[in-house]
Amino acid sequence: MPRALLASFANRIAMPDLRWMPDDGFSPARLRIELLSGLTVALALVPEAVAFAFVAGVHPLVGLYAAFLVGLITALIGGRPGMISGATGALAVVMVALVAQHGVEYLFATVVLMGLLQVFAGVMQWGKFIRLVPHPVMLGFVNGLAIVIFLAQMGQFKVPGTMENTGHGMSGGEWLSGMPLYMMLGLVALTMAIIWVMPRVTRIVPAPLAGIAIVAVLVIGLGLDVPRVGDLASIEGGLPQFHIPMVPLNWETFEIILPYAVILAAIGLIESLLTLNLVGEMTGRRGGASQECIAQGVANTVTGFFGGMGGCAMIGQSMINVKSGGRTRVAGIAAAVFLLIFILFAAPLIEQIPLAALVGVMFMVVIGTFAWNSLTILRRVPLTDAFVIVLVTVVTVMEDLAVAVVVGVIVSALAYAWNNARRIHAKSYATPEGAKVYQVQGPLFFGSAEGFAELFDAKSDPSAVIVDFADSRVVDQSALQAIEAVALKYEAEGKQIQLRHLSRDCHRLLKKAGHLMVDSDDDPDYELAVNYSVKTGILGGH
Repeated sequence: MPRALLASFANRIAMPDLRWMPDDGFSPARLRIELLSGLTVALALVPEAVAFAFVAGVHPLVGLYAAFLVGLITALIGGRPGMISGATGALAVVMVALVAQHGVEYLFATVVLMGLLQVFAGVMQWGKFIRLVPHPVMLGFVNGLAIVIFLAQMGQFKVPGTMENTGHGMSGGEWLSGMPLYMMLGLVALTMAIIWVMPRVTRIVPAPLAGIAIVAVLVIGLGLDVPRVGDLASIEGGLPQFHIPMVPLNWETFEIILPYAVILAAIGLIESLLTLNLVGEMTGRRGGASQECIAQGVANTVTGFFGGMGGCAMIGQSMINVKSGGRTRVAGIAAAVFLLIFILFAAPLIEQIPLAALVGVMFMVVIGTFAWNSLTILRRVPLTDAFVIVLVTVVTVMEDLAVAVVVGVIVSALAYAWNNARRIHAKSYATPEGAKVYQVQGPLFFGSAEGFAELFDAKSDPSAVIVDFADSRVVDQSALQAIEAVALKYEAEGKQIQLRHLSRDCHRLLKKAGHLMVDSDDDPDYELAVNYSVKTGILGGH
């Protein structure tokens, strides 16, 4: 790795934006809110981590260790205080094929390589490219993810122990019916009602935590026979142990794990950076994309050496944290520590929590995450934007987040290019000297190059032609080639063409492409287009 990259990495790790203190300072009340928010998140993490471990085809503790380690490290050095990371379904569905074919040790090696790739992306500052994601794609992302979170909770309405791992995740199972179903629905509705009412009564305790606690006390006190966390799997275990993945250190292993590592790294970063933007909008924070990439990479690399399945940002748990009042790194650290306490000491108690309470919390997350305003603006925004919102939502649900975002960005970019390609046009007039002036308007790039060439009539134009770019921009090589082609046509007709008002960055593009030569001693800032047999010149600039 070049020295500059090492220095960049060292600076980012040595001086992360910790932001331990909130803007209004730390008080006992603020600390209480952060700790209780962390506790709420930890409770919601347990069934999620266990379920995603089942999806990936690994032991539940592999998912829980990932939730603890990834959550702790990203809370310490991540780019957005308030974000929660852990084992996620988006990564689990990719891991399942690897685990089924090669075993869990190859998964651990893949997670290590995945983390190293993410660190490299952060050092290279590739996280900044997340700004290229258009707003319609963001709307489709949150809507699709809200639907995915909702659908993920449907598994809790099946009879425990009847679902099977088919190699492509947990599927099948018998649906609850009769009184068990009515009790489940009633407890879910009660949890949601408590979360809705609680902020109107008091904010001493986060509403999601109050909902979980009240419903849990009710179920345990009355001895109601409803599905509980312990019905999924036992979460009891010890501290995660350092473990070098037991795989052959050869090229064949690298060829096996590299494709999975690249896909997992990309999905993890895309989901983390989009969640970072979403949390940033809610908390009024900006920046931190490259720092978040490094934090995710470090977290996954460490997790791979401690028997975890890796992870990324979790939008559902992040929403729970933010809406419960968590704003600093304390909440994320507390969530990770509470989760470890559950594993080590409190497993019997946590396993008694009814799944209905946690489902109710996640349903409220779905309601809060879904961009309901997008349903009303579909009729007001351009048709292309409306299509992108719906497309990204559907692809997120049907495929996965990374594919949906890439598809949305490509469609948006093509639509933008097409719209700009149609903007190229020119106004023309004759000067007192008899020259014809073309005032080009609109960007000149690969999409508009053909339209630009059609603006000129070399055969009918007078012997002197001026092309004014004051209202245009030369963007790429296709634009340079289009200018050269037009100039050659006029040269073939024995006519003179002059290029005016090319901006300085356009000069640099032309010169870099080999299309410029300095031809003016008294004004060296302006340079001339390709050296044709008929002299061409730039008469002015800005």
